[in-house]
Amino acid sequence: MTTATLIDQNLVEKVLTAATARGGDFAEIFVEDRQANSATLDQRRIEELTSGRERGAGIRVVIGETTGFAHTADLSERGLLKAAEAAAAVARSGGGGTKTVALESYRDNTTRATELPHDVDKARKVELMLLADDVARSQGSAISQVQVGLGDTSRRFLVANTDGVFAGDHQVRTRFNVQTVAVGDTGMQTGYRPVAATRGFEWMTPERISEAASKAAQQALTKLASRPAPSGDLPVVLAGGSGGILFHEACGHGLESDAILKQASVYAGMVGEKVASDLVTLIDDGTMVDEWGYLAIDDEGRPSARNVLIENGVLTDYMWDYMRARKEGRVSSGNGRRQTYAHLPMVRMTNTYLMAGTQTPEEIIASTSYGVYVAQLGGGQVNPTTGDFVFGMTEAYLIENGEITTPLRECNLIGNGPAVLKRVDAVANDFSTAPGTCGKDGQQVPVGTGQATMRLTGVTIGGTAA
Repeated sequence: MTTATLIDQNLVEKVLTAATARGGDFAEIFVEDRQANSATLDQRRIEELTSGRERGAGIRVVIGETTGFAHTADLSERGLLKAAEAAAAVARSGGGGTKTVALESYRDNTTRATELPHDVDKARKVELMLLADDVARSQGSAISQVQVGLGDTSRRFLVANTDGVFAGDHQVRTRFNVQTVAVGDTGMQTGYRPVAATRGFEWMTPERISEAASKAAQQALTKLASRPAPSGDLPVVLAGGSGGILFHEACGHGLESDAILKQASVYAGMVGEKVASDLVTLIDDGTMVDEWGYLAIDDEGRPSARNVLIENGVLTDYMWDYMRARKEGRVSSGNGRRQTYAHLPMVRMTNTYLMAGTQTPEEIIASTSYGVYVAQLGGGQVNPTTGDFVFGMTEAYLIENGEITTPLRECNLIGNGPAVLKRVDAVANDFSTAPGTCGKDGQQVPVGTGQATMRLTGVTIGGTAA
């Protein structure tokens, strides 16, 4: 099935015409066919093996400042026209007349996946999960528990609107997670590693799976020798790829245009101003092939783009979805995203990262007399209005006399996003990325984050050492 076969073009035009027949300024239809599979292996036993499929359409109608939205799983002409009328009824504020819809030539995007996950035999998936379990346990007898998760989605969609947009895409994503528990004199310690890409099952090679399992186990084993972390304002070195989530949460959300237009961001009205260290160039890039946040087009039909948000410390632009850009008389930056057809699109990040520098990680560590080296950040909380954040550090070490020494027990990294941007004083050349899931207003979408090893001159460490 191609995205073009989701719905006939004549029906698309008929639905959009009906949606604006009584004075609508703008209408959009988003049709989606999604297949998802997941499996969990816990202690060498399959605990979950599920698959599902959903198809439907969401219709948005805008009249003045009011937006009406309706969604339906009925893709018949009757069902779609009924949803269009429901959305128009919500948005309607008067007026009349009929708007003729003229769609541009259909733009279809094909997936890079060569092996669709839902076509892969379940026995082969289980075999890879057992391999991960074997490799993790082989790293040491202290590994007491291994949990492996495998998930994939195949998402075909078509989007059209009354401005002439008419495009479709086929997005395939596959993810594999390994979580381990090690038991020792200091109690239980955990390790975690993901393997993920916007590709098919061909990405899940035994080599990638084995490497992830080995690192997850080694992380848990290393932490058995951990000691309480120091407290206070200390220099922090973030390992390549590990700190991207911090900048995504603490800075990225504040650069989304919905927050800007609501004056709910510390970055509102600051384009052209210095907001970060000269070493900071922050980019959101949906064109990064194979990365977890890769998009050929966004969920409003706009081609993805490489958007420079901060360049050499100067704020250059924000991220825009179709409707907010349209209202401001500018072009969308390709950041309109939605969880499913049953959700309205909003401004969302794709792959957000800081550009690499010229130093080596070894040089940065050697020039740090005392501080904390963060190998992996965990979950956290952020106030998007102020940029204040608290993040857990799931793998961290002490830096003493320019060397990484003792592993530290899990503790918190506490600070402020805008302040942290100004405290970057060294950036290495070892750029890497990590996959993640971004939550906003109840919607979850896949995103990528990234950065090279970098040093922050001072961040508050919430440790427990005396």
